[in-house]
Amino acid sequence: MNKNAIVGQSGGPTAAINATLAGVIRGTFENAKIDKIYGMINGIQGFLDGNIIVLNEIFKNGEDLDLLKNTPAAALGSCRLKLPDVDSNIKSDIQIYEKIFKSLAEKNIGYLFYIGGNDSMDTVKKLSFYAVKNNININIAGVPKTIDNDLNGTDHAPGYGSAAKYIAATMQEICYDNAIYPIKSVVIAEIMGRDAGWLTAAAALPRLYGGKSPDLLYLPECGFSDEQFISDIEKELEKSLNIVVAVSEGVKYFDGGYVCEIVNHETDIFGHKQLSGTANHLKYIVKEKFGCKVRAIELNTPQRCASHIASLCDIDESEQIGFKAVETAAIKEKNGIMMIFKRISSKPYIIDIGYENIANTANKIKTVPPEYINAERNNVTDGCLEYIAPLIIGEPEIIYDNGIPKFFSL
Repeated sequence: MNKNAIVGQSGGPTAAINATLAGVIRGTFENAKIDKIYGMINGIQGFLDGNIIVLNEIFKNGEDLDLLKNTPAAALGSCRLKLPDVDSNIKSDIQIYEKIFKSLAEKNIGYLFYIGGNDSMDTVKKLSFYAVKNNININIAGVPKTIDNDLNGTDHAPGYGSAAKYIAATMQEICYDNAIYPIKSVVIAEIMGRDAGWLTAAAALPRLYGGKSPDLLYLPECGFSDEQFISDIEKELEKSLNIVVAVSEGVKYFDGGYVCEIVNHETDIFGHKQLSGTANHLKYIVKEKFGCKVRAIELNTPQRCASHIASLCDIDESEQIGFKAVETAAIKEKNGIMMIFKRISSKPYIIDIGYENIANTANKIKTVPPEYINAERNNVTDGCLEYIAPLIIGEPEIIYDNGIPKFFSL
């Protein structure tokens, strides 16, 4: 007997998350074991609220899916709901799982696909564990996405390539802009990245090809010191009047405290500290010490939604991994997995798409390895850039309407 499928998106969006959604939808349309595909509006939170739609009724042709593929943000909406522990003895916690799986059974859903990052993979892990524990016949697959590139078990994460491309291009433009006046000046750009510095590392990519890139990079993987920062700035200002610094929002002091905690103490539903203000704090350190022109910049939301400068490699791979997720769950009958990329070669760039047990990936952080960071802990190596470089290649064909990109809306 055929089953239905359901897909949801969760966490922070990317320029490629809808390409993954398009891949999942295409996969279900082409799979003889799946009759209907539902979409969760606002992830598992929306599902609990009964907010679902039938995607077969919305996507009638390949053109709609092509438009969706190049649309930024999360077309189905997102959420940041943390599910309770599967082994909880609290009645209200148990009722949440009972409600979820009762609704899945009522819709004859045999396949659940959840597109997201670390916190979303925690949801996949809990749902799949509950299903196994209670002998419920459903296959649940996590399909990765995150601009942070910090998901464990996969060579890289869908969404990272496009964000890295935006950062590399934008930081090079900032470097050119900062060099126009014959006065001492420092620009400090704050880049996303709580626990891993992959995005900040991408700022140095133009260096591989003789372009302009930041003089200094600071990652969360390296303990931060105000004294070293001042010393680094001093050395760079001796070489050049105009310097640019790229800093991860999540840089920490050696005692583990975030640099930005001085100005921001808020946390989110998952207990993560709200990171903002790192560049602005460092701006005042430079201003006080050197008295020169200093500007703090937060690249902010465009890092994850700038689809006009997306990576074709990223968009295509994101769709492919979504399509492959359907095959893995429905044909191979795999449950409790996360889809992954395996890099076969960098030159030429070749990857394979596989899967990993969700228990080996959820709630684990993939950081920038020590060999990718220079000895001074204030930049990255060429080896790091050579790892990133293939992920930003190519530009997707964007449809323009009156000079503005055209996107898909539900």
